[in-house]
Amino acid sequence: QVQLVESGGGLVQAGGSLRLSCAASGSIFSIYDIGWYRQALGKQRELVAAISRGGRTSYADSVKGRFTISRDNAKNTVYLQMNSLKPEDTGVYYCNAKLDLTSYEYWGQGTQVTVSS
Repeated sequence: QVQLVESGGGLVQAGGSLRLSCAASGSIFSIYDIGWYRQALGKQRELVAAISRGGRTSYADSVKGRFTISRDNAKNTVYLQMNSLKPEDTGVYYCNAKLDLTSYEYWGQGTQVTVSS
């Protein structure tokens, strides 16, 4: 069992930055692949960035070059540094943990990011 708690969301002007954190507890965090998803109002949840247990990263095309995902296994935390924010980045950001080759998957409660134009 893994518990995930996101933090760091808020209101920011276009062009600004935010850093989201996803703090995990309850299991061996380092063995999980972690993803940051976002869901805008009226839209489906989409994967924004992911980092494997080995540290390999991937990004949605819409955020490449602006967002950076990283993990600190000693602190059981994954970060999402978001720079050059745009109004279309607005949404609720969720942290997701998956254990490869199993059905184990966990979600956090989400943190709201609002980017004003």
